[in-house]
Amino acid sequence: MDAKSWYAGGLRFKCTSCGACCKNHGDYTFVYLTERELEAIPKFLGMSRREFLAKYATKEPGHWPTLRMDQPACPFLKEDNLCAIYPVRPKQCATWPFWEENLVEATWKGSVTECCPGIGKGELVPAEEVDRIARETEEWFEG
Repeated sequence: MDAKSWYAGGLRFKCTSCGACCKNHGDYTFVYLTERELEAIPKFLGMSRREFLAKYATKEPGHWPTLRMDQPACPFLKEDNLCAIYPVRPKQCATWPFWEENLVEATWKGSVTECCPGIGKGELVPAEEVDRIARETEEWFEG
């Protein structure tokens, strides 16, 4: 990312704990799981990796495993809109909304803002921090 981009002055975001990002939204339906997450989440839940994959994940050949999202929301979204696996939630969840694909101006001002009431709220996150989070998220999935 380039700090001289459309968000050079930073972006405002504050999680409202509404759970909207945990619900099915077309392109935002897939939560990819890395090997590290496939170790941490089952351990946190007190189940084997095999049990976790069978109950909570799906994998198409040649693709990353993803959380099973065949319901209206993530299986770990509780009734109070909080995450049941918050301490070990996937990196993708922890870094929302600062993903590289979301930092395209039309995407941010369109589908991201439509999905998330926290966009434009809270303290200003400097562009350098936004870029760092997006870069680290990409590196997480590469490594």
